[in-house]
Amino acid sequence: MRAAQVAVRRDRHAQRHQSHRNSIQWNAAGTIPLQSHADGRPTIEAMGFPDTAIAGGGLIGLATALELVAPGYKVTVFDRNEAMSEASRAAAGMLAGNDPDNPPELRKLAQLSLRLYPAFLARVEELSGIKIPIRTTQTVQGSRRLPAGVQALSDSEVRALAPQAAIADWHFFLLEEQSFDAWDLAEALPAAARAAGIEVREHTPVQTVRTVPQGVDVHTATGVVSAGTFINCAGAWSSEFDPLPVAPRKGHMLTAMLPGPCQMHCVLRTPRVYIVPRGGGRYTVGPTVEDAGFDKQVLKEHIQELFHRAVELWAPLRDARIEESWTGLRPGSEDGLPILDHTEPNRWVATGHYKNGILLGPGTARVMSQWIQENQPELDLSPFRAARFANTPVSF
Repeated sequence: MRAAQVAVRRDRHAQRHQSHRNSIQWNAAGTIPLQSHADGRPTIEAMGFPDTAIAGGGLIGLATALELVAPGYKVTVFDRNEAMSEASRAAAGMLAGNDPDNPPELRKLAQLSLRLYPAFLARVEELSGIKIPIRTTQTVQGSRRLPAGVQALSDSEVRALAPQAAIADWHFFLLEEQSFDAWDLAEALPAAARAAGIEVREHTPVQTVRTVPQGVDVHTATGVVSAGTFINCAGAWSSEFDPLPVAPRKGHMLTAMLPGPCQMHCVLRTPRVYIVPRGGGRYTVGPTVEDAGFDKQVLKEHIQELFHRAVELWAPLRDARIEESWTGLRPGSEDGLPILDHTEPNRWVATGHYKNGILLGPGTARVMSQWIQENQPELDLSPFRAARFANTPVSF
């Protein structure tokens, strides 16, 4: 939306709340102190009436916020915990746009996201002052069947890239594919968002969202925030705001430290396990996929099984020690595809990215911001519309 259109929307917000100015004591800064009903419930908290309110401070929410502030939107992002503390931080950071296990419907969105990533990371680094180094640039991918049109690596080529890799049960091929440490992005992106003028409100879960004629009222524990639009980017918690078949998919991960000269400098991946070098002898290993609700407990037996899979694939890891282990809750839709849609007036949803949130972040942010600005998204988003679940019962 152009600056003039943004100004018009802000005027509408101001008109809608003019009555509050007549009844509420404004302070010198021009904001409304938090008021309470007789029973202690909050009434309203004015925040300058943002153009857009976003539930979810992960990569999808913050990247979309960065896209919207560029043309002049005022954006507030709410997160139930710390920003970038859930699936975005738990990820391996692989930009796996050509993974043969990806659904074909993701291909165009993934390619858009890959094209946007260099500029996205550069902008985050510039705004935050925090570097997000690329850790690897190649992936040795193993598959039971060699995809059509792909040239297999010879045994010697595989072992040159991944010394002592188990090659008996796999066809391996090479992908030019980058990865970074998701923890680097988790540190930099919230700082970049704040530097860009986005208000990031951590430990402030959105409780309900009500559509009103001029926009939305976003209810939190500290008050009600009125905004022009609302975007549900709440990941595994998205069904709290929209009747969508999105549920948490728990994944265990670990970091192993391998001493000595036998190291690997590319990602080694099969459908069972991936091993992602982080530099300095550190390797991220994942994932498990579990239906465990919102349980985030790290289970020793799952970590041991995951480590065993990694050692089977790459024997040098038998000499490594496990330094860290953690879990993340991926937002999985019923069919494993993202849900990108305009669900009702003034409300959008961008969720359900499952294993591909890191990969699809900048691309999702671009098409959602285009849509919200009333421009035609540059991709056909029909595979991701919520209407595909029209006959699916949703339980909360």
